[in-house]
Amino acid sequence: MDIKYILVIFSLLIIFSYIFDEIARKTKFPSVILLMATGILARAVADYFGVQVMYLDQIIPVMGTIGLILIVLEGALELEVRRDKLPIIIKGFVAALVILLVSIAALSYFFNAYLGMPKAMALMNSIPLAVISSAVAIPSASALSPLNKEFVVYESTFSDIIGIMVFNYAMRQFQVGSDLVGIKPIAILLVEIVVIVLVSVLVTWLLFELFERITHKVKFFLILALLILVYAIGKRLHMPSLVIIFIFGLFLSNAEVLLPDYIKRYISMGIAKREGLHEFHLLTAESTFLVRTFFFLFFGFSITLDSFVDGYNYMYGGIILAILLVIRFIYILVSDRKNIGELTFISPRGLITILLFLQLRTETVINNKTGEIINLKSTIINEKVLLIVILGSMLIMMIGTIGFGKQEEFESSGGGIGDGTIPNSDEPFNPTSYIDESSKE
Repeated sequence: MDIKYILVIFSLLIIFSYIFDEIARKTKFPSVILLMATGILARAVADYFGVQVMYLDQIIPVMGTIGLILIVLEGALELEVRRDKLPIIIKGFVAALVILLVSIAALSYFFNAYLGMPKAMALMNSIPLAVISSAVAIPSASALSPLNKEFVVYESTFSDIIGIMVFNYAMRQFQVGSDLVGIKPIAILLVEIVVIVLVSVLVTWLLFELFERITHKVKFFLILALLILVYAIGKRLHMPSLVIIFIFGLFLSNAEVLLPDYIKRYISMGIAKREGLHEFHLLTAESTFLVRTFFFLFFGFSITLDSFVDGYNYMYGGIILAILLVIRFIYILVSDRKNIGELTFISPRGLITILLFLQLRTETVINNKTGEIINLKSTIINEKVLLIVILGSMLIMMIGTIGFGKQEEFESSGGGIGDGTIPNSDEPFNPTSYIDESSKE
């Protein structure tokens, strides 16, 4: 294809993605669905004219991994850590952990008992489906009250990190031929987490110093490249290296609060106080937008229209969605009944679910003790069922947020209980002012 046509296509795709984001902001319709639909339509047109895109299977995982790093980094940069926020941070972490583990257990039981999957295959296919997508959940939470929006940010970010750690842990246990649950493997995991946290602090210190000492006008992409390099090295060593990305972003945006005074004496704190942090955040957000755009477009392009024909795919996808929704409903009902209407439906699946499934499809798992090849790829829960679960979870989220948005409009007009002072979702989110005002009442 002529290069000028490629440039036109790429430019139009970015413009369309921006328009989709504006549509999502106004209508609460997830822009990810529009991106995937555009990719599916492009695939149909390409098949009609006999056009093929080479190396698509290699492009999607690479772009997805970079997108994952950027999304976690951007989410960590947006988190504000203060003592008065500790309860909602703990609430988000506990919710992510409990809902994730219970969802994995329930889906594994369904796959094993009713679909006849071996236990190892059932477990590994359950983990990706149990992870909430922060890339979709965080933007879609703008319709919620400020405190519930913060909860969604913390919960979905923790769900991403914990889900990937559980996936890598389970994969390693199968490779070494060890029990999944036991004192020794759990102890090793805890030691690894402590080590990775210490390594994260060291890497954060080094990057802090780079921020301050680099005088070249181009330095932010160097920092991103180093973060990607650290992530890749950690993955090669089978370490939960995504924690490094999260801790770096969290410390960078909250250094004044998180770092004790005796450590601050050895670290240049200028980056946390000057506009450099703001510029880095903007660069991360712009890069995330670009990578996310092409990831979901390429993923949609990898899907053919015959994916929507088989009725069994809809049945399996519907059962999976029902299990996930019931578990989340019960947890919110028990832990936070007053917000059950707002929080139950904010549980989309997305980028990480796709990435972990792709990893199951491409990696060969060999038991180091017996030399046996362990097949973790399921022909029942395939890419078509995955697509239905992702689209279904986003549609459920959209219906829930739009329905709640109408309820907000009714209450703010004086028709509901309360004074009608519901925050405007189109205005910039300022959790500090909300907490300060609520504390004065």
